[in-house]
Amino acid sequence: MLVSWSSRPVNEFVDSPLPNLNGPAVVVRIQDGFNHQSHSFSTLAGTILVQARDPAKLCMEIENAIDEHRFNDTWKLFEQHLHMDGFPRKSIVNKLLTSYAASLDVPWLEKAYGMVEQAIEESKQNLLGKEPLIYLSFVLAKCGLPVPASTILRKLIQMEQYPPVTAWSAILAHMSLTAPGAYLAAELILEIGYLFQDGRVDPRKKINAPLIAMKPNTISMNIALTGCLLFGTTRKAEQLLDMMPRIGIRADTNLLIIMAHIYERNGRREELRKLQRHIDDSQSLTDTQFRQFYNCLLTCHLKFGDLDAASNMVLIMLRKAREARNSFATAALLFPIDKKSSPGPVSQESLGYKESGGLGNNRSNKDPTLSYEEFYRDRNFLKLDAEAKEVLNALLVELHMQVELITTERGILQPTEKIYVKLVKAFLESGKTKELATFLIKAEKEDSPASNDNSALVHVINSCISLGWLDQAHDLLDEMRLAGVRTSSSVYASLLKAYCKANRTGEVTALLRDARRAGIQLDSSSYNALIEFRVIQKDTKEAFHIFKEMKEAKIPRTGHQEFEMLVKGCAEGW
Repeated sequence: MLVSWSSRPVNEFVDSPLPNLNGPAVVVRIQDGFNHQSHSFSTLAGTILVQARDPAKLCMEIENAIDEHRFNDTWKLFEQHLHMDGFPRKSIVNKLLTSYAASLDVPWLEKAYGMVEQAIEESKQNLLGKEPLIYLSFVLAKCGLPVPASTILRKLIQMEQYPPVTAWSAILAHMSLTAPGAYLAAELILEIGYLFQDGRVDPRKKINAPLIAMKPNTISMNIALTGCLLFGTTRKAEQLLDMMPRIGIRADTNLLIIMAHIYERNGRREELRKLQRHIDDSQSLTDTQFRQFYNCLLTCHLKFGDLDAASNMVLIMLRKAREARNSFATAALLFPIDKKSSPGPVSQESLGYKESGGLGNNRSNKDPTLSYEEFYRDRNFLKLDAEAKEVLNALLVELHMQVELITTERGILQPTEKIYVKLVKAFLESGKTKELATFLIKAEKEDSPASNDNSALVHVINSCISLGWLDQAHDLLDEMRLAGVRTSSSVYASLLKAYCKANRTGEVTALLRDARRAGIQLDSSSYNALIEFRVIQKDTKEAFHIFKEMKEAKIPRTGHQEFEMLVKGCAEGW
């Protein structure tokens, strides 16, 4: 939940402000010996007044309260100091900020942020240390408060207290775990990048070293771009891509794949094709990255309605998969493979990614975080840099989970059933049944699945059935039969069951005739569906004929009690 941040003085965070102890009423009453009050009250008032004139003692009490984690007391004492003598000294202010930040408690984070706001409004920014502000910004981002986190980073830059990129990348990473934060992260990196565009900062001058250390790098760019992708702000992502060459950021493999996702989302097919040359030439891409790029390219072809390009991609994948299987089979004959040492499924860990419970569950607000002492000792911000990379890995896993059209087997791209669904839908909605049949005939020639039930045709017919396009599925079967393509029995079984379920008697009869002509032997589940279909129609004579045909073909019974009761009912009816 985001907190509404506004510019307001610190004392507005306190429920009941303390009275002004320097006011004339208090002084007069003490000096004149106000007799109507008890002696104890006079002593107490005098004590308060003496303490009020000693800010150093108040500072000591604030420090003690901080060390003992008495945050309510620290706040009251801090408010007293504000009323009497303004902000305490720099060390106290920064100790309050870091202690409140380390609590990971939103109300105390509010108070810390309010202190920063008021100090800047009162031109007391010299009281704010660079490291305490970076630490506070980091904790705000980690606790899901991206607005104040980004505001503090901007204030640091305005104060010319430039945070190194290794530090602010971690802040950017945690901001990018929410939709508002991802947008703010993109805005922030655009603002920081603007300072370095077109060689504005001379790296040869030593005075520019702190500013150069803040320059965006590939990690920070990957984080911001992935956040834009996951939360749908891809136009903003293109602005970041346009900025990259102007500040000299070079793309790593992750960035190449992220660029592909952005081009696909924004319909930049020509840019994807240009990127393809770099992808194909790269020797360091993982299977997952390779799969993501071609998933983007295939999706983009479908967006443009380019069915020829999309279907050709599928055919090329099928051909390469067949060639790879043949090569692997030959190698297995020459060099037998020990099954114990053969590679298993590719895991996210082997791809360099860590498991993630999703963006919302990636980190809890109460997760352990760096203490300020640990943070301060890490002068090069190496721990924050490592945390930024860890969050980036989680973001990349989320991005990879969106890949649906392509899978890989032993590093070879293969189409999934979802791409067949999309192709079938696109072909048939365009009225291109013949073209779809041509594609399927080519696919059958290229595909050599271990099982006929895993062929392209099976995927396509199942896709038609799932879309409710039973007639189109039947037309495709006819086209395959006329072209001499041997079709799996599972296809006929699936369509037959769908016709039975739809109570389409004529089509059931026609499909049975076609199956017999093609020499297809139906399985027991198909006979079960046919018998049930005839029983529902009260055609027990035909149901029993089907049962006899099944028995003569020596088809094993399913063994289910329901099936036995069905057959018994047929026999009684006969």
